[in-house]
Amino acid sequence: MTRQNRRSVLAAGVALPLLTLARSAARAEASSPERRLRQRGIVLPEPPSPNPNYAPFVRTGNLVFVSGMGPTRPDGSVATGKVGRDVTREEAYQHARLTGLAILAVLRGAVGGDLDRVTRVVKVLGMVNATPDFTDHGKVVNGCTDLFIEVFGEAGRAARSSVGMISLPSNITVEVEAAFEVS
Repeated sequence: MTRQNRRSVLAAGVALPLLTLARSAARAEASSPERRLRQRGIVLPEPPSPNPNYAPFVRTGNLVFVSGMGPTRPDGSVATGKVGRDVTREEAYQHARLTGLAILAVLRGAVGGDLDRVTRVVKVLGMVNATPDFTDHGKVVNGCTDLFIEVFGEAGRAARSSVGMISLPSNITVEVEAAFEVS
């Protein structure tokens, strides 16, 4: 092997791992939940004030459980009403998205201000304040889970339950609780 060929092989042996490392870092940055929020112009609300009777979240080991949250609009008002009578399915979908934003705000605080520490969404329970004949609970709760997939990618796809309720606290349209795995 000539000296020139040995240099080329040596250079390729050093450059290829560095190039691979750089590509991996670029992919990791592109898939960063915090970056996705910025790219999409999603602004999380201030986390709700803690209630003296319960914690907004509990962390145990590498799991964070976020308490049930409801839909609070940016102006501070709360979305209320019974889905199927006072509120359309499409409106309730947006209410579930607002609820997801509140969950992410609490979660960000639980992990020290950085959603990049979330490794996956584990479980989502969505409750819909609905009329007895309303049957699209899952399509409402999609407002929250679609947001989680938008922010976390495939790691946002969770085990999920969607149920209808005869009522929810303060007549809110949707309440969602969720569990997350974190590093």
